[in-house]
Amino acid sequence: MMRTTVGWHVEMEFMEDDEHTRAVALVRLPDGSEVRAHGQASRHHSDSRQPRVGEEIAGARALNELAMQLLTKAHGEIDAASGRTSHPIHV
Repeated sequence: MMRTTVGWHVEMEFMEDDEHTRAVALVRLPDGSEVRAHGQASRHHSDSRQPRVGEEIAGARALNELAMQLLTKAHGEIDAASGRTSHPIHV
């Protein structure tokens, strides 16, 4: 049986104007570190204004970048603990 031993909370913040949506994703890890990532979406001038779509795209891009940063962090920790260069972690 699996038990939850730790939980992460990801915070998302959005900034928008008429053509751009920017997102910032932040996760605070149990070791006290924070990982922050950014994403952006642009609306073509002929598209109708749909703020939620811009948020979804910018948010997904920020979360994707957050995932890549976490993989890089984990990879570095594996290398530091083992004293050798490990195989890359792929998504």
